[in-house]
Amino acid sequence: MRLDKYLKVSRLIKRRTVANEACDNGRISVNGRVVKAGYDVKVGDRIEIALGARVLAVEVLAVVEAVRKDDAAAMYKEV
Repeated sequence: MRLDKYLKVSRLIKRRTVANEACDNGRISVNGRVVKAGYDVKVGDRIEIALGARVLAVEVLAVVEAVRKDDAAAMYKEV
């Protein structure tokens, strides 16, 4: 699954276009490397999202195409 879609489906970022812009601006890194929106997310990846002065780090637990809002938090674990 593409990184921008994963961020939207897991509800780490509210909209896919915002996730895509964050990737283009270098605010998203996976396993220590800045990546583009087309990066293929895999289980075990560590995603770091720079939100202003705060950095959110999560580990990917599941990659699912469609998930209910209540179950979205089970797709990742904050590190």
